[in-house]
Amino acid sequence: MSLKQQYGLITANYWAFTITDGALRMLVLLFFYQLGYSPLEIAMLFLFYEFFGIVTNLFGGWLGARLGLNVTMNIGLGLQVMALMMLAVSPEWLSVAYVMAAQALSGIAKDLNKMSAKSAIKSLASDTDGQLYRWVSVLTGSKNALKGVGFFVGAVLLGAMGFQYALFVLVMLILVPLFFSIIYLDGQLGKAQNKPKFQEMFSKSPAINWLSGARFFLFGARDVWFVVALPVYLQGVLQWSHTEVGTFMALWITGYGVVQATTPKWTGLKKGRDAGQEHNPTRATAMKLALALAVVPALMAATLSYSPQVILVGGLLVFGVVFALNSAVHSYLIVSYADADGTSKDVGFYYMANAAGRLAGTVLSGWVYQVSGMEMTLWLSALMVLSAGLLVLKAQPVPKTA
Repeated sequence: MSLKQQYGLITANYWAFTITDGALRMLVLLFFYQLGYSPLEIAMLFLFYEFFGIVTNLFGGWLGARLGLNVTMNIGLGLQVMALMMLAVSPEWLSVAYVMAAQALSGIAKDLNKMSAKSAIKSLASDTDGQLYRWVSVLTGSKNALKGVGFFVGAVLLGAMGFQYALFVLVMLILVPLFFSIIYLDGQLGKAQNKPKFQEMFSKSPAINWLSGARFFLFGARDVWFVVALPVYLQGVLQWSHTEVGTFMALWITGYGVVQATTPKWTGLKKGRDAGQEHNPTRATAMKLALALAVVPALMAATLSYSPQVILVGGLLVFGVVFALNSAVHSYLIVSYADADGTSKDVGFYYMANAAGRLAGTVLSGWVYQVSGMEMTLWLSALMVLSAGLLVLKAQPVPKTA
């Protein structure tokens, strides 16, 4: 298969997985809120999902560099099938511990899939003509757009056929790309020429470390008010239905993904004056976008009491656009900074920080909302975004040798 065909196969795998991931998130969140679980209890259902994402990115990057990214991607798809089947049991089996265990498998699967897909692009695209930036943006943006589709699918399936049968539909959706991936995905993709040692899982690059720290706070800032506090507030305070919550969040994630996919047209990828070279985004670009983003949740927190529905809907739309630009620039920077030999080590370490930020944001989203309300989750989001902006500015890349 050609490089573009390999990229297409990787993207298709990522898309199918993402739909099931978004649908499963919405199914679990709405189903257990319907059963009477508190916001903090719902957040704890996702604790292992996020925690094992941290572990997976650390070990998965090393594993991908040694065995190849086709292995880690196919393992991820297979584990998602197992996680879905674990939950498709009789409701009396669905204790908190059991659901957390199934979510742990899903978290491992998700981060194996994401690490594999984003690392593979380093081997398939050139960074000299803007192709790498465009391909990373399209992959990341389309993935998030389809996660929004997954939110909608999950909410609709829950209402139409119930929790158990909805999961069977998702299993069928993931088996098709797994079949094609096993047959056609290049077995040498992402293998390091020099096999990395186990102790090399941790990044030794200051730039990667600072960028990873910034990613931790960036995604913590999103999840601290979005993943638990927002849907619970919409349903519990504003009295929205399951379908209304799922549709709104689906539209937001989809729009967010569209912005990510088109980020090169919004920022960074402009022709230079000299030799017609492309100007890719830099750490300064990421810092400026973070400062702009921090203003949004701060303003929302300050004005939420005046008109909660208008402020949340309007503010979330603005937050989505600016956050999408931030995320896309970060995703490009890590792939660009990563070592070409064994890219998945650096990318895995970086997405370990991403998963840690999501874990912190998810737990805080349930706890802070339950203790102090929606406004406090928004103030905390603004503070975390400011931290991300300060850290990314210190991520000075090492000059590439000829």
